[in-house]
Amino acid sequence: MVRKDELGLTLLRLSLGVTFLIHGFDKFQSGIAGTAGFFESLGMPGFAAYVVALIELLGGIAMVLGLGTRIVAALFAIIMAVAIFKVKLAAGFLGNEQMAGYELDLALFVISVYLALKSKSFWALENVIFRSKKD
Repeated sequence: MVRKDELGLTLLRLSLGVTFLIHGFDKFQSGIAGTAGFFESLGMPGFAAYVVALIELLGGIAMVLGLGTRIVAALFAIIMAVAIFKVKLAAGFLGNEQMAGYELDLALFVISVYLALKSKSFWALENVIFRSKKD
């Protein structure tokens, strides 16, 4: 029988993975050079856009599959913290006429931190690959 917390964790992991996968894919599809230019306008190195997009894309795939959940979630949390403080905080929680607020970024940050701190990800490939003898 499936425990409710296992189902909830799986839904969090899958939705977080799909969200980052789509965002990473969009950065490449929309032209990563534009994203690099945006990073530079914020005073960050342009190559960081490639790093972030790859983490989002490949990390999103890994998260959906349940591989390296804690590590990927920690990387997502770092990305979201930087996005909130470097870009979105000035727009406020709900945003303004120029930009969306940080409400979604905050939710993704909290989900990422939760999954990074969780000792085990349920219904994940890493449970099959790294099965302990105690299981």
